Amino acid sequence: MSHGPICLDLIARGALQHADRIAVVAGDQSLTFAEVDTLANRLAHALHASGVAPRDRVALLINNGLHAVPLDFACVKAGVNRVPLNARLSAPEHARMLDEARCGVLVFGPDLAERAAALKALRPDLVCLHLETDLLALAQSQDPTAPPSDARPEDVIITLYTSGTTGVLKAAQHTQASYAAICRNVLLNLFPAGPDDAMLHAASLIHASGTFVLPLWLRGGRSVVLPGFAPESFLDAIARHRVTAINLVPTMLQMLLEHPALETADVSSLQRIIYGASPMPRAVIQRAIARFGQDKFWQYFGQTEVPLCIAVLRPEDHHGEQLGACGRPAADVEIRLVDETGRDVEPGQAGEILVRSPTAAAGYFDAPELSAQTFDAEGWVHTRDVGVFNAAGLLHLRDRTSDMIISGGYNIYPREVEDALTGHPAVLEAAVVGLPDDKWVEAVTAVVVLRPGHAEDEAELVAHVAGQIASYKKPHRVVFAQAIPKTAVGKLDRKTLKAGLLAS
Repeated sequence: MSHGPICLDLIARGALQHADRIAVVAGDQSLTFAEVDTLANRLAHALHASGVAPRDRVALLINNGLHAVPLDFACVKAGVNRVPLNARLSAPEHARMLDEARCGVLVFGPDLAERAAALKALRPDLVCLHLETDLLALAQSQDPTAPPSDARPEDVIITLYTSGTTGVLKAAQHTQASYAAICRNVLLNLFPAGPDDAMLHAASLIHASGTFVLPLWLRGGRSVVLPGFAPESFLDAIARHRVTAINLVPTMLQMLLEHPALETADVSSLQRIIYGASPMPRAVIQRAIARFGQDKFWQYFGQTEVPLCIAVLRPEDHHGEQLGACGRPAADVEIRLVDETGRDVEPGQAGEILVRSPTAAAGYFDAPELSAQTFDAEGWVHTRDVGVFNAAGLLHLRDRTSDMIISGGYNIYPREVEDALTGHPAVLEAAVVGLPDDKWVEAVTAVVVLRPGHAEDEAELVAHVAGQIASYKKPHRVVFAQAIPKTAVGKLDRKTLKAGLLAS
């Protein structure tokens, strides 16, 4: 069976066709397509010289910067399976990921040296490579041409961690073939990039934002990279670099709309505003359309297991009740809605969303049972999201089959927040839910039962959680209670708890 070009081929094509054009911009620095490609070749050889073999798993702890794209491409050229780590996670979370993915090598950025040292202390056998003083320094003496490759379509080139909807640590594996398919999916359904396009990346490149890099690369567009999102610097970058496309989570769009700098900002170059990762509050998108114009907005619905577009809400569908929809099925994606027995539901009825696409991951790393539950033998991915098609063929999300919270574009599973809370000596029980929030979409809300003799101290508990897990997972609000509702079998009844909080 022919898979078409693989990811390695697409990198080579972009470098050949657009050699002298600017490919990556970060601050006052930039690299042409030829410079990115040559540096990626040298870095690939440097990885091999550092003892990394093809198909090894290498963890990357790198924030956005000039060298993020060359390093990613270097891993593909070296035949390495890269495992990006979200820099916002805690050291114990990073250590767990390194163990789960069995990574023996960590490449870290200069601003994350302290975290790398902490991980080295936890894992003495871990080989830590400083991006600048180790890899980039070694790369200068390496061969500028690409290393020989025996890449196959089924080779895993990136392992992406997602908490998904089960709370179980999962690592979705994307291959040479599936990642090339993701590039085609973006170009076909969401962003037909061209040489005059410049896309601004403020969200971490290890998330959805990073999937736009290769489509731009293939078509000769520029990737403008910011170290993070701050409304004023984001708006300045749009004007300075004549940015034509941006990708936002709803919280970022809300922050832009609230910032006074938007009133005078030059956004005349902006042609496409892409958003996704979590549901968009209707009031926010209505305000955004009034400010920027309906013709600029594109929404995608996808998962780490099936990036980027399962469904797309195009500009012409951004009106009325359709503002609450996920969109129409992507051109290269099949969607089924099934009941609990696996049978297709009747038109207009809700069912679990099943997806089949060449962009689907090749299962989870080292989790055959979990993979079998999610990726079936006929190629359907069970998303565990519940949806319904309306009469116009637009997909609407109805519910999730779990208690996962999406806050600020990040997936947060209540159990790990509850575990952090109950680790505090004052806490007897804790339950966590997500409540509607204008800024964050859902705000992490904790209900806590204290042990006898302990006083209520919300700030102390929030600080305790922030010291145990990533800061963005900490509760926005702590409610103190005498008891937490339970189901008949003694489990936390989050549905009843949430309903009570909403009613209070």
